[in-house]
Amino acid sequence: MSDRLESRAIVITGAAAGIGRATALRFAGERARIAAWDVSGVSADRLLGDVAERGGDGMFVTVDVADAAWVERATAATLERFGRIDVLVNNAGILRDAQLVKWKEDALVSTMSDDDWQAVIGVNLTGVFNCTRAVAPHMIRQRRGVILSASSVVGVYPNFGQTNYSAAKAGVIAMTRTWARELGRYGIRVNAVAPGFIETAMSASMPPKILQATIDRTPIGRIGRPEDVAEAYAWLASDAASFVHGAVLSVDGGLVPGT
Repeated sequence: MSDRLESRAIVITGAAAGIGRATALRFAGERARIAAWDVSGVSADRLLGDVAERGGDGMFVTVDVADAAWVERATAATLERFGRIDVLVNNAGILRDAQLVKWKEDALVSTMSDDDWQAVIGVNLTGVFNCTRAVAPHMIRQRRGVILSASSVVGVYPNFGQTNYSAAKAGVIAMTRTWARELGRYGIRVNAVAPGFIETAMSASMPPKILQATIDRTPIGRIGRPEDVAEAYAWLASDAASFVHGAVLSVDGGLVPGT
């Protein structure tokens, strides 16, 4: 570990578990100040204890990123505690997989529901928009900041049964490149990370045959770990990546070129 991010105030959405938790702990190891945002506060005490144990200063804010007013309140609470926001990691995400139209034996079996479409778009796309819109003005005043967002390999190479998720993750790439053009002049770097299949609760919900088939297609020959993505976030957030802007960094074990 280094101290490249010491004392920097870092917001991480979806921080309670999986990639978000690993990212919070990775930044804490560099003595950063962590604002962990998540819709569930069940594991908040444990997360904050682990952040402190690694040398970080943490706070937990319960927030639904799909709700713009809630995000504004979370931003205000973070600023009240830390006085600034140096890095925003738009990591929160959910899955609600279904075929657009499932057809069997010349009959309609099911379709993707409005609720499943809206839930995934709300968290994975609108949530990124809400958080960035709330935080960006404060970074502009500072003339410095980093905005990192979670896309996915399916934002580049869409997956069967994931109309909503693929659309959201492709949208994150488009927003990242738009914001890079708009915000770079203010000293704000904007990038995205596109993970492959990572060992989290979301991937654990996949049918074992599909998960194994994906691993078999991955040239590096394994599923990713949350720490793999956390390392990418840590590098992009640091001054070591000071000339990386408007990029989409694949963390997928070579899955996309290997497909």
